[in-house]
Amino acid sequence: MTIAIGERIPDGSLNLFKDGIQTISSLDVLGQGKVVLFAVPGAFTPTCSNKHLPGFIQHMEDYRERGVKVACMSVNDAFVMHAWGEAQGVPPDLLMLADGNATFAKALGLELDGTKNGMGIRAKRFALYAEDGVVKAIHIEAPGEFRVSSAEAMLKAIDE
Repeated sequence: MTIAIGERIPDGSLNLFKDGIQTISSLDVLGQGKVVLFAVPGAFTPTCSNKHLPGFIQHMEDYRERGVKVACMSVNDAFVMHAWGEAQGVPPDLLMLADGNATFAKALGLELDGTKNGMGIRAKRFALYAEDGVVKAIHIEAPGEFRVSSAEAMLKAIDE
């Protein structure tokens, strides 16, 4: 079942590369304060690298002004997420979270089966906004689209 507005972020483990791989609790990262979590099907893929992540990088100051933390998640390992972040010039306060086995994507009910294309299980393209671990807005893209989970769309949702 897909997580919905009013529900709490599930407890789970994610990885982050910071002086080596660190395992972190989803609740420690996403369960406190205002946070946007956006997910992409894969690091270094065209839409993710050319539009989705760059939009959040471009609007980080807008999120900072609103007191909102931002985290990017993909079903990749922490080394890949770190390398992608470096290649994209991600600022240190935009967290690059690895969900290598898709366990957190599954806990959210937002996994994508890409096995027919040789991609395995991935995360759907989505963005959610939570306050103190409670989902206030969630935008899930239709397959192959990039409209509702952009940085701009999430800023609009936060401001409503």
